[in-house]
Amino acid sequence: MTGIVRNRATAKYVAAVILFGSNGVVASQIAMSSYDIVFTRTLIGALFLSAVFIASRARPTFWRDKRQFAFLLISGVAMGASWLFLFEAYVQVGVSVAILGYYCGPVIVMMLAPLVFRERLTLASVIGFVAVIIGMLCVNGQALALEGISPGLVFAILAAATYAVMVICNKKATGITGLENPMWQLIAAFGTVALFLLFRRGLAIDVPPGSWLPVLVLGLLNTGVGCYLYFSSIGAMQAQSVAILGYLEPLSALFFAAVFLGETLTPLQMVGAALILGGTVAGELLRLRTVAGHAASQSARSAP
Repeated sequence: MTGIVRNRATAKYVAAVILFGSNGVVASQIAMSSYDIVFTRTLIGALFLSAVFIASRARPTFWRDKRQFAFLLISGVAMGASWLFLFEAYVQVGVSVAILGYYCGPVIVMMLAPLVFRERLTLASVIGFVAVIIGMLCVNGQALALEGISPGLVFAILAAATYAVMVICNKKATGITGLENPMWQLIAAFGTVALFLLFRRGLAIDVPPGSWLPVLVLGLLNTGVGCYLYFSSIGAMQAQSVAILGYLEPLSALFFAAVFLGETLTPLQMVGAALILGGTVAGELLRLRTVAGHAASQSARSAP
C-alpha cells in the first residue's frame, strides 16, 4: 500500500513540475512586471484554493499541531521569497543563467536529506544527480561563462536557498495534508509578496486587457492546481526523489520554449537535455529497484 501511495504521489509531483515548466511561456504573454506577475499569481492561486477548500466543506486541522503549522507558514514565506528572487534574476541575467543558479536548490535538498530526514544517500541518487548537473551545465554553462558572477546570479542562488527551505519545511508539516496544505502555503506566499510590494512601491496593480487570460491561466492552473499537486505529493516522497524529479521542470521549460516560443537548442544543449532526462529517470528507477530489493530482503529474513 505504501508503494501505491508513493507512486501516486510521484505521478502528481511530475504533473506539477511539468505545469511549472510552462510558467515561462505563459508569463511571456503577460505585459506586466515580474513582481506584479508573482503578486497576481499568488493572489489568484490563494483565492482559488481557499474557495475550493471552503466549497468542499473540509475542516481545517492546522490548529492541532502549531509546530507543524509554523513549518508550513515558513515554507510558504520561503516559496514567495523564492519566486521574487527568481523573477528578479530573470530580469537581470535572463532565464538560462537564472535557472542554472535556481536549480542548485534540489542539490541542497539532497545533500541535507541525510541530516534532516535521516534518509540514506544512495549511489543511485548520486549518479542521477551527477548526470543531471552535467546536463544543466551543458544547457546553461555557456551563458554562465559569458555572464560570470553577477547580482542577478546571486538572486538566482538566493532563490535556490529559499527553494530548499520551502521543500524541507513543507516535509516537516506532515500532519497538514490535502487541500489545506497548499492553501496555507499560497496564503503565506501571497502575504510575503504583498508585504514586499507594499514597502517597495505600493500594491496598485494594473492588468492590461490583453493579459487577463494568461494571468488567469497562470494563477488558476499553473499556481492553484500546480501547487495542490506539488504540495500534496512531496510529503509522501523521499527528499532525494523530490530533488531528482524536480529537474523535469527546467527540462520541460526548454521543451515548451522551443515549441511555443520558437527558441532553438544547440547540439550541446540537446545533449544536456538528454542527460537531465536520463539522469532523472535512471536515478529514480535505480532508487525504486534498491527499495524493492531491500523490501524483498527484509521479507525473506522475516519468513519462517
